[in-house]
Amino acid sequence: MAYRIKLQNFEGPLDLLLFLIKKNEVDIYDIPIADITRQYMEYVEIIQLLDLEGASEFILLAATLIRIKAKMLLPRPKSEDDDEEIIDPRMELVTRLIEYKRFKELSFKLSDIEDHQRKVFQRGFHPDIDVDADDGIELDEDVSLFSLISVFNQVIERMPKETFHHVEDIQISMEEQIEFVIKNLQKVKQISFVDLIAHLRGKIIIIVTFMAILELIKRGEIVARQSMPFGEIWIVRTRDRI
Repeated sequence: MAYRIKLQNFEGPLDLLLFLIKKNEVDIYDIPIADITRQYMEYVEIIQLLDLEGASEFILLAATLIRIKAKMLLPRPKSEDDDEEIIDPRMELVTRLIEYKRFKELSFKLSDIEDHQRKVFQRGFHPDIDVDADDGIELDEDVSLFSLISVFNQVIERMPKETFHHVEDIQISMEEQIEFVIKNLQKVKQISFVDLIAHLRGKIIIIVTFMAILELIKRGEIVARQSMPFGEIWIVRTRDRI
C-alpha cells in the first residue's frame, strides 16, 4: 500500500512490550521471553502490513528479543565459584522497561496536573456543557494503538481462509472507507469497533478500513474508548466534527 499512517502519539516498541506484559498478567522481572517474543512478532507483522510510521524501531527491538531468547536457550557455562551470580539475559531489557515505565507515569502525572489547571475557571466564567450523552455506556479508558491492533487481528483470524485462483484488482480507497466510517457514525454517537469492521467482506477492505479509522483518530474526528482495560472497544464520534 502506498499510504503511510503517522500518529501524533504513536506508541513505541517499549510500549508494546509493557502492553503485552500487562495483557498477559506476568511479572515484569520474570518475563516469559519465548511467549512474549512470539506475541510481539505477531504485532510487528501487522504494523509492517499497515506501513505504520516507526515500524523499523519495532523490528530493532524484535531482534533484541530474539537475541535474549537465544541466550536463554544456550547452556549456562559452569562457574568455578558456585556463589558467583549468573546474569539473567533479560535484566538489561527489564531495566529499560522499568525506567521507561517510570518516565511515562511521571509524564502522565504532569499531564493530569496540566489538565486540572485548564479546568480551573475564573469567577464569572461559564464553560459550555456537552449535553450529548454516551448512550448509557461509561467509556473512561483511552484505547492504545495496540488494543486496536489486537482486536483487528482477531477479526482477521476469524475470517474464512480463501484460496484465490486468479488475481482480482479490488477497487477501494482510503477516502471511500473514511466516508464509510463517517456515515456509520452519523447514525449513532458510538459504535463497537468489532461491529464496524467484522461484517466487511475481504481482508483488503478490512485493512483499508482499519487504516481509515487510524487516520480519523489522527484528525481528531473520532476517538477510541473502552469501559475497562482490554474491554470492548467503541469508536466514538466527536461532537464538532462529524
